[in-house]
Amino acid sequence: MQNIRAILFDKDGTLFDFQATWGAWAQALLQEFAAGDQGRLDAMAEAIDFDLAAARFRPESAVIAGTGTEVVNLLSPVLPGVDPRWLEQRIAEAARAAPLVEAVPLRPLLQGLRDRGCKLGVATNDYESVGRDHLSDVIELFDFIAGFDSGFGAKPEPGMLLGFARACDLAPRDILMVGDSHHDLLAGQAAGMPTLGVLTGVATAADLAPVADILRPDIGHIPALLGVS
Repeated sequence: MQNIRAILFDKDGTLFDFQATWGAWAQALLQEFAAGDQGRLDAMAEAIDFDLAAARFRPESAVIAGTGTEVVNLLSPVLPGVDPRWLEQRIAEAARAAPLVEAVPLRPLLQGLRDRGCKLGVATNDYESVGRDHLSDVIELFDFIAGFDSGFGAKPEPGMLLGFARACDLAPRDILMVGDSHHDLLAGQAAGMPTLGVLTGVATAADLAPVADILRPDIGHIPALLGVS
Protein backbone atom coordinates (compact mmCIF):
# COMPACT_ATOMS: atom_id res chain seq x y z
CA MET A 1 0.00 0.00 0.00
CA GLN A 2 3.03 2.31 0.02
CA ASN A 3 2.31 3.48 -3.54
CA ILE A 4 -1.21 4.74 -2.78
CA ARG A 5 -1.51 8.42 -3.68
CA ALA A 6 -5.27 8.91 -3.39
CA ILE A 7 -8.21 7.39 -1.54
CA LEU A 8 -11.79 7.20 -2.79
CA PHE A 9 -14.41 6.52 -0.13
CA ASP A 10 -17.95 5.31 -0.30
CA LYS A 11 -20.12 7.41 2.04
CA ASP A 12 -22.80 5.42 3.87
CA GLY A 13 -21.43 2.45 5.75
CA THR A 14 -17.89 3.69 5.19
CA LEU A 15 -17.51 7.29 6.35
CA PHE A 16 -20.72 6.96 8.37
CA ASP A 17 -21.93 3.91 10.29
CA PHE A 18 -24.80 2.57 8.19
CA GLN A 19 -27.22 1.12 10.71
CA ALA A 20 -26.69 3.84 13.31
CA THR A 21 -27.37 6.53 10.72
CA TRP A 22 -29.98 5.05 8.41
CA GLY A 23 -31.97 2.75 10.70
CA ALA A 24 -33.56 5.60 12.64
CA TRP A 25 -33.99 7.60 9.42
CA ALA A 26 -35.83 4.79 7.64
CA GLN A 27 -38.10 4.03 10.56
CA ALA A 28 -39.21 7.68 10.84
CA LEU A 29 -39.71 8.05 7.08
CA LEU A 30 -41.77 4.87 6.74
CA GLN A 31 -43.95 5.95 9.66
CA GLU A 32 -44.50 9.25 7.87
CA PHE A 33 -45.48 7.57 4.60
CA ALA A 34 -47.73 5.05 6.37
CA ALA A 35 -49.77 7.80 8.07
CA GLY A 36 -51.02 5.37 10.71
CA ASP A 37 -51.80 2.50 8.32
CA GLN A 38 -50.06 -0.55 9.81
CA GLY A 39 -50.61 -2.65 6.70
CA ARG A 40 -48.95 -0.04 4.53
CA LEU A 41 -46.11 0.31 7.02
CA ASP A 42 -45.46 -3.43 7.02
CA ALA A 43 -45.61 -3.57 3.21
CA MET A 44 -43.09 -0.76 2.82
CA ALA A 45 -40.72 -2.33 5.35
CA GLU A 46 -40.92 -5.64 3.51
CA ALA A 47 -40.29 -3.92 0.17
CA ILE A 48 -36.98 -2.48 1.36
CA ASP A 49 -36.01 -5.40 3.65
CA PHE A 50 -36.21 -3.31 6.81
CA ASP A 51 -36.76 -4.78 10.27
CA LEU A 52 -39.19 -2.38 11.97
CA ALA A 53 -38.79 -3.86 15.44
CA ALA A 54 -34.99 -3.60 15.40
CA ALA A 55 -34.88 -0.43 13.24
CA ARG A 56 -32.22 -2.08 11.10
CA PHE A 57 -31.85 -2.99 7.45
CA ARG A 58 -31.49 -6.66 6.67
CA PRO A 59 -28.23 -7.62 4.93
CA GLU A 60 -30.03 -8.37 1.67
CA SER A 61 -31.71 -4.95 1.44
CA ALA A 62 -31.27 -3.26 -1.92
CA VAL A 63 -31.27 0.10 -0.13
CA ILE A 64 -27.83 -0.53 1.36
CA ALA A 65 -25.97 0.11 -1.88
CA GLY A 66 -28.85 1.40 -3.99
CA THR A 67 -29.61 4.80 -5.43
CA GLY A 68 -32.46 7.10 -4.49
CA THR A 69 -34.24 6.15 -7.69
CA GLU A 70 -33.99 2.46 -6.79
CA VAL A 71 -35.53 3.15 -3.37
CA VAL A 72 -38.44 4.92 -5.08
CA ASN A 73 -38.90 1.96 -7.42
CA LEU A 74 -39.15 -0.37 -4.41
CA LEU A 75 -41.63 1.77 -2.50
CA SER A 76 -43.88 2.98 -5.32
CA PRO A 77 -45.77 -0.31 -5.81
CA VAL A 78 -46.97 -0.20 -2.18
CA LEU A 79 -47.78 3.53 -2.30
CA PRO A 80 -50.43 3.68 -5.04
CA GLY A 81 -51.46 7.20 -5.95
CA VAL A 82 -48.22 8.75 -4.67
CA ASP A 83 -46.31 10.64 -7.38
CA PRO A 84 -42.88 8.96 -7.71
CA ARG A 85 -41.30 12.35 -8.39
CA TRP A 86 -42.65 13.70 -5.10
CA LEU A 87 -41.55 10.52 -3.35
CA GLU A 88 -37.99 10.85 -4.64
CA GLN A 89 -37.88 14.51 -3.62
CA ARG A 90 -39.16 13.71 -0.11
CA ILE A 91 -36.65 10.89 0.33
CA ALA A 92 -33.82 13.23 -0.67
CA GLU A 93 -35.06 15.94 1.69
CA ALA A 94 -35.28 13.47 4.57
CA ALA A 95 -31.82 12.10 3.78
CA ARG A 96 -30.30 15.55 4.21
CA ALA A 97 -31.54 15.57 7.80
CA ALA A 98 -30.43 12.00 8.65
CA PRO A 99 -28.83 11.63 12.11
CA LEU A 100 -25.27 11.05 10.89
CA VAL A 101 -22.95 8.89 12.99
CA GLU A 102 -19.31 8.99 11.90
CA ALA A 103 -17.66 5.59 11.61
CA VAL A 104 -14.58 7.15 13.25
CA PRO A 105 -13.81 10.83 13.95
CA LEU A 106 -13.49 12.05 10.38
CA ARG A 107 -11.61 15.33 10.58
CA PRO A 108 -8.42 14.06 12.22
CA LEU A 109 -8.31 11.00 9.97
CA LEU A 110 -8.91 12.91 6.74
CA GLN A 111 -6.59 15.76 7.69
CA GLY A 112 -3.84 13.27 8.48
CA LEU A 113 -4.24 11.62 5.08
CA ARG A 114 -4.13 14.98 3.33
CA ASP A 115 -1.04 15.95 5.30
CA ARG A 116 0.56 12.77 3.92
CA GLY A 117 -0.18 14.09 0.42
CA CYS A 118 -3.20 11.89 -0.39
CA LYS A 119 -5.94 13.23 -2.61
CA LEU A 120 -9.37 12.32 -1.26
CA GLY A 121 -12.70 11.68 -2.91
CA VAL A 122 -16.18 10.29 -2.31
CA ALA A 123 -18.19 8.13 -4.70
CA THR A 124 -21.69 7.50 -3.35
CA ASN A 125 -24.87 6.01 -4.76
CA ASP A 126 -26.68 8.77 -2.87
CA TYR A 127 -27.54 12.08 -4.54
CA GLU A 128 -24.48 14.30 -4.95
CA SER A 129 -26.22 17.22 -3.25
CA VAL A 130 -27.10 15.06 -0.23
CA GLY A 131 -23.52 13.80 -0.09
CA ARG A 132 -22.22 17.34 -0.05
CA ASP A 133 -24.63 18.26 2.74
CA HIS A 134 -23.56 15.26 4.80
CA LEU A 135 -19.89 16.11 4.34
CA SER A 136 -20.27 19.84 4.93
CA ASP A 137 -18.16 19.78 8.13
CA VAL A 138 -15.16 18.33 6.27
CA ILE A 139 -15.94 19.12 2.65
CA GLU A 140 -12.84 21.25 2.11
CA LEU A 141 -10.70 18.13 2.65
CA PHE A 142 -12.11 16.41 -0.44
CA ASP A 143 -10.93 16.91 -4.01
CA PHE A 144 -13.91 15.13 -5.58
CA ILE A 145 -17.48 14.23 -4.59
CA ALA A 146 -19.81 12.39 -6.94
CA GLY A 147 -23.22 10.77 -6.60
CA PHE A 148 -25.26 8.51 -8.84
CA ASP A 149 -26.77 11.63 -10.43
CA SER A 150 -23.44 13.37 -11.21
CA GLY A 151 -23.16 12.03 -14.75
CA PHE A 152 -20.73 9.17 -14.13
CA GLY A 153 -23.30 6.42 -13.49
CA ALA A 154 -23.79 4.41 -10.30
CA LYS A 155 -21.73 1.70 -8.63
CA PRO A 156 -20.97 -1.16 -9.30
CA GLU A 157 -20.12 0.47 -12.63
CA PRO A 158 -16.70 2.16 -12.43
CA GLY A 159 -17.64 5.56 -13.88
CA MET A 160 -17.36 7.60 -10.69
CA LEU A 161 -14.09 5.92 -9.81
CA LEU A 162 -12.53 6.59 -13.19
CA GLY A 163 -13.81 10.16 -12.99
CA PHE A 164 -11.89 10.59 -9.74
CA ALA A 165 -8.76 9.13 -11.34
CA ARG A 166 -9.01 11.64 -14.18
CA ALA A 167 -9.67 14.51 -11.78
CA CYS A 168 -6.54 13.57 -9.82
CA ASP A 169 -4.49 12.75 -12.94
CA LEU A 170 -3.56 9.42 -11.39
CA ALA A 171 -3.54 5.83 -12.59
CA PRO A 172 -6.29 3.71 -10.98
CA ARG A 173 -3.65 1.40 -9.48
CA ASP A 174 -2.47 4.33 -7.33
CA ILE A 175 -5.94 4.90 -5.83
CA LEU A 176 -7.43 2.90 -2.95
CA MET A 177 -11.18 2.31 -3.19
CA VAL A 178 -12.74 1.96 0.27
CA GLY A 179 -16.26 0.66 0.78
CA ASP A 180 -18.60 -1.51 2.82
CA SER A 181 -20.55 -3.28 0.06
CA HIS A 182 -20.13 -5.51 -2.97
CA HIS A 183 -21.14 -2.55 -5.16
CA ASP A 184 -18.19 -0.51 -3.87
CA LEU A 185 -15.61 -3.25 -4.18
CA LEU A 186 -16.81 -4.54 -7.55
CA ALA A 187 -16.63 -0.98 -8.86
CA GLY A 188 -13.06 -0.81 -7.57
CA GLN A 189 -12.17 -4.03 -9.33
CA ALA A 190 -13.74 -2.84 -12.56
CA ALA A 191 -11.77 0.41 -12.35
CA GLY A 192 -8.48 -1.39 -11.71
CA MET A 193 -8.09 -0.03 -8.16
CA PRO A 194 -6.95 -1.91 -5.05
CA THR A 195 -9.86 -2.28 -2.64
CA LEU A 196 -10.35 -2.08 1.11
CA GLY A 197 -13.53 -3.50 2.61
CA VAL A 198 -14.74 -2.12 5.94
CA LEU A 199 -17.31 -3.54 8.33
CA THR A 200 -19.23 -0.41 9.39
CA GLY A 201 -21.99 -1.23 6.94
CA VAL A 202 -24.26 -4.27 6.95
CA ALA A 203 -22.02 -6.80 5.17
CA THR A 204 -19.90 -9.20 7.21
CA ALA A 205 -16.25 -10.09 6.68
CA ALA A 206 -17.37 -13.34 5.06
CA ASP A 207 -19.58 -11.37 2.65
CA LEU A 208 -16.79 -9.04 1.55
CA ALA A 209 -13.77 -11.35 1.62
CA PRO A 210 -14.30 -12.65 -1.95
CA VAL A 211 -14.28 -9.14 -3.43
CA ALA A 212 -11.92 -7.16 -1.17
CA ASP A 213 -8.16 -7.07 -1.44
CA ILE A 214 -7.95 -6.15 2.26
CA LEU A 215 -10.51 -6.16 5.09
CA ARG A 216 -10.43 -3.97 8.20
CA PRO A 217 -13.05 -3.14 10.86
CA ASP A 218 -13.24 0.54 9.86
CA ILE A 219 -11.49 3.36 8.02
CA GLY A 220 -9.47 4.23 11.12
CA HIS A 221 -7.07 1.47 10.07
CA ILE A 222 -6.08 3.21 6.82
CA PRO A 223 -3.07 5.14 8.17
CA ALA A 224 -1.47 1.92 9.41
CA LEU A 225 -2.08 0.29 6.02
CA LEU A 226 -0.31 3.19 4.34
CA GLY A 227 2.56 3.14 6.81
CA VAL A 228 1.51 6.40 8.44
CA SER A 229 1.97 6.73 12.20
